Amino acid sequence: MNHFQTILTQVRMLLSSRCPSQVQTLLDSLLEKELLSREYHCALLHEPDGEALARKISLTLLEKGDPDVALLGWAWSGLQTPAAERIPGHGDYGGTGQRAAMELGPLEGGYLELLNSNADPWHLYHFYDQMDLAGEEEIELCSEPDTDTINCEQFSRLLCDIEGDEETREAYANIAELDQYVFQDSQLEGLSKDIFIEHIGSDEVIGESVEVPTELGQKSQKRPFPEEPLADPKHQKLAETPAVPMVTGSFLVEPVSNSTALPFLPPPALFNQEPACSQPHLEETVQMATPSKSSASCLNLPPGHIQFIPTLPTLSQGLWQISGAGVSSIFIYQGEIPQANQAPSSGGLTIHSLPKSPDRPGSTSPFAPSAADLPSMPEPALTSHTAVKEGETSGTQCQVDEEVSGKLANWPEPVKQFCHSLQDKYQAEPEGPDGLLVQVDLVRARLERTSNKSQEWELATPDWTERQLAPGGLAEVLLAARERRQPRETQVIAVLGRAGQGKSCCARALSRAWARGQLPQYDFAFHIPCHCLDRPGDTYRLPDLLFSLGPQPLEVDDEVLRHILRRPDRVLLILDAFEELEAQDGFLHSTGGPGATEPCSLRGLLAGLFQRRLLRGCTLLLTAWPRGRLAQSLSKADALFEVAGFSPEQTQAYVLRYFENLGVTEYQERALALLQDQPFLLSHSHSPTLCRAMCQLLEALLEQGDGAELPATLTGLYVGLLGPAARDSPPGALAELAKLAWELGRRHQGNLREDQFPSVEVRTWAVAKGLVRPSPGATEARLAFSSFLLQCFLGALWLALSSDIKDKELPQYLALTPRKKRPYDNWLEGVPRFLTGLIFQPHDRCLGALVRPAATTLADRKQKVLTKYLKRLQPGMLRARRLLELLHCAHEAEDVGIWQHVVQELPARLSFLGTRLTPPDAHVLGRALEAAGQDFSLDLCNTGIDPSGLGSLVGLSCVTHFRAALSDTVGLWESLRQRGEFKLLQAVEEKFTIEPFKAKSKKDVEDLGNLVQTQRMRSSSEDTARELPAVRDLKKLEFALGPISGPQAFPRLVRILPAFSSLQHLDLDSPSENKIGDEGVAQLSAIFPQLKTLETLNLSQNSITDVGACKLAEALPSLAASLLRLSLYNNCICDVGAESLARVLPDMVSLRMMDVQYNKFTAAGAQQLAASLRKCPHVKTLAMWTPTIPFGVQEHLKQLDSRISLR
Repeated sequence: MNHFQTILTQVRMLLSSRCPSQVQTLLDSLLEKELLSREYHCALLHEPDGEALARKISLTLLEKGDPDVALLGWAWSGLQTPAAERIPGHGDYGGTGQRAAMELGPLEGGYLELLNSNADPWHLYHFYDQMDLAGEEEIELCSEPDTDTINCEQFSRLLCDIEGDEETREAYANIAELDQYVFQDSQLEGLSKDIFIEHIGSDEVIGESVEVPTELGQKSQKRPFPEEPLADPKHQKLAETPAVPMVTGSFLVEPVSNSTALPFLPPPALFNQEPACSQPHLEETVQMATPSKSSASCLNLPPGHIQFIPTLPTLSQGLWQISGAGVSSIFIYQGEIPQANQAPSSGGLTIHSLPKSPDRPGSTSPFAPSAADLPSMPEPALTSHTAVKEGETSGTQCQVDEEVSGKLANWPEPVKQFCHSLQDKYQAEPEGPDGLLVQVDLVRARLERTSNKSQEWELATPDWTERQLAPGGLAEVLLAARERRQPRETQVIAVLGRAGQGKSCCARALSRAWARGQLPQYDFAFHIPCHCLDRPGDTYRLPDLLFSLGPQPLEVDDEVLRHILRRPDRVLLILDAFEELEAQDGFLHSTGGPGATEPCSLRGLLAGLFQRRLLRGCTLLLTAWPRGRLAQSLSKADALFEVAGFSPEQTQAYVLRYFENLGVTEYQERALALLQDQPFLLSHSHSPTLCRAMCQLLEALLEQGDGAELPATLTGLYVGLLGPAARDSPPGALAELAKLAWELGRRHQGNLREDQFPSVEVRTWAVAKGLVRPSPGATEARLAFSSFLLQCFLGALWLALSSDIKDKELPQYLALTPRKKRPYDNWLEGVPRFLTGLIFQPHDRCLGALVRPAATTLADRKQKVLTKYLKRLQPGMLRARRLLELLHCAHEAEDVGIWQHVVQELPARLSFLGTRLTPPDAHVLGRALEAAGQDFSLDLCNTGIDPSGLGSLVGLSCVTHFRAALSDTVGLWESLRQRGEFKLLQAVEEKFTIEPFKAKSKKDVEDLGNLVQTQRMRSSSEDTARELPAVRDLKKLEFALGPISGPQAFPRLVRILPAFSSLQHLDLDSPSENKIGDEGVAQLSAIFPQLKTLETLNLSQNSITDVGACKLAEALPSLAASLLRLSLYNNCICDVGAESLARVLPDMVSLRMMDVQYNKFTAAGAQQLAASLRKCPHVKTLAMWTPTIPFGVQEHLKQLDSRISLR
């Protein structure tokens, strides 16, 4: 493999600096030497990928067995550019300096190769210049070779090539460590460290004046570079010392004669008051003027003329020395050029103190560009050798603006114009009527399968106290993600949430924040509504995605796209409402990735982005629903967050701010009071969309005067909102709009074209009343319903009014019973509740308020159909999610008969394990339990129920027992204690049970330990010790953490086991094997005397050997009076362990069954156990089949004692 890498490296160097015609000449030569077949030669000529071409040539050479790669040397010499083709004015750089540069290659190795090579940077500049000029026809060159200087374009091309090399960019992450090794050695010895050094001062002297005494130069060591012979006179002439010092822009290039050599001062000697004691003496010295104390730190040059040549304006500030063969000394200084009014000292020109670059503090390489020049450079390369003062890094908006303005100054003019136009576009977009007045919280989330066999994914439900909030919103999430990601890796962040939770509002607010300069880590932010993308038959290119969406596409040229592709890690791409692209599911497995300018399908474009082939290194932010066919793709995201919705405090703040913005602050208190009077609607206010709808209805009601009140159902809420609009509508307009909403919903769409409206009048009315509004980002005139719930309500209205819906088909739209054939997908998930509300509520205040009375006659017949269907349902047979939906439908119906039927059929044991319970679910469930008139036992584990909902449910007198997350329950107890509700606290403690308890994670063990600690603290603080019923009554405990977490968490479990005074069944067996080992058995055996009620001990599959078996046998007599069943199945017990168990078996007077199958003891151990069994008449079964016992021995033992089981 090393041989192949050697060949590959040289082939890369050969190909990287050659034009296509020369590459073809090389392939033709290989064909002539019969190293390539003619077919393979043709294939290589058409190979578009340079890296693939290099590898294929290398493999060919490797197969031919040329260990010295002589062919490459021949090919290299044969492809030299003829002298007649060289550009006039340029010397022949074919000497040693060029060879060193050629050995590096323009890309191969990057910084690491440059640090460890003998290449002279001066020759490297001209090497790149020669390469770039080879393909140009006209260029203006310097007419005087004696004053030839470093060219800015050459250096920029060098930096771009270094940046474009993938291997070099990956090596950036390790540059910091290499940098510290090379540049912080006080001795500064070794050839690999003598290439280039940047002077960096300590933070105490940066920007301040420092005196440099004359004696200092005599104590410093000048470090000459290794000499290299020059190849030809032209190269030698280029390397001759210029006649005068030159200042190129703000750089100084100074000739140093043999008699007055300018020393190169290491950082301690140049900037500190005292030189480092470890520095050697100077061999050559220079006279330096001593400045006054008020002057800046200076460096004096010999007298003479100075020539200023403006160039290289973009490098980071600092003082560098570049030396080598043929170059006496080159000093490069980046900073402000001294003004004319600053008189130089008598000794020569004074260069003022070296200010530190604010964006690249303490960079240790002269080839390290500033952050503005190479913003895509990974952060580990930004290494500082000085302690930065606090005032220098204060994150004020002024500094951010300065950085952004400085960054824009270095951009090409078309790029700057495009950036400004993009910012203006986002700032001009109105926030819209549904803009969030209160910032919603983000919670870290994860997706999981609905079942082991299912391909559907849904959001996992964490306990309330387990939730991890993301402080600072999306802006902080993006900042943290940028700091964590690897170089050149696309970061995919998904923000999930149900419809109406405010995801799109957050996405639009993020784009406006970028436009205001609040996201300085990104040069460009593109907000793309996904409903604009999914158009059948369209082909896309990356420029179409970035620039051509929206009613006013941005005009850009190729330079803008090249700039973006060169800095992908400075790009934020927001795909809003990603669920609109569910027809493109499976794009993660699509083959191939298109180029940036190649047309492809939308699926191919998404594949290129998500497979890190397009814009590799960008940040991809998605907002989507947590369900549907795209959920599996979203599960692969680097970070998942869920929009949590409003808390009660945020709801109150939203209502107050809503009326404050309207200028009617006198309505605030009254509005809050009306909302508090309707607890069902208040529970729905966690949704920002519904909270705004309530505020709109409250505004209308409060304008009517006193006596107003909110409805008790969601159906009544939307009837109240749409009633005034329906009265002013053209005839049949609401019904036509409802039909359109239903048809679009069946196709999983919420956007419509203007020509889809039945008439211009209907469209004008719908827009004027705010039922539909322009769709943001659409390429054509498209409209969207103002909210998803409004579309659901209109769809339900169409089902209630339409004669096209057959009676037998109507029940399927409630989605309560699954259908095997043609199931209803319930994409409009709000339809079942609105449909029952519209059909069952009195027509005079429901349907009659929206349509003419004649249209409601059809609803009477549908009401009979649904009544018959609902009364046939058996709530006890429904799954938890459908049972909750049935309760919501019964609540919306406001029909006493239906409500009584549903609540009276509820089973006594209700389990909602793994089903998320939202605040509306908790409210309607509590109301149903109170109305049922019987006692209930609730299982609320893994429901994510909030503390308010948990308290309201478990505080009901009809709830006698409940299970819930341990951490949530302990938090509820503490909350009740702080509020002084001790009677309710005692009742809740009595109801709580954890029987049986199964620990499946470390958190479960920690929560169980906290429960035991709570009991111990109360027992020590109260006069009468009172055990918690949950701890006192626990009888069965399972431990299934697996082979990694099991041994780590088991010691803590052992410490709390004695607290469970009623523990009867301890199961340490797990399908994934806990592997507590001999150490775990020893820890458990030590507490056997305290487990006086233990009846079943299962130690199967725990990697127990003879050592553990002996420890167990010694402690088993402590359990002689209670232990009934002992299992040591599938362990590693041999004859010694079997013998120890045989000795203790007669003492276990209560033991009835022991299982030692699948262990490693032989016939000797089996005979010991069989002999001991004859002394134990109380034992009923001894299972001891194992493959290490001969079959004949097992059969013989079974014939002697029928209690031996060989199953």
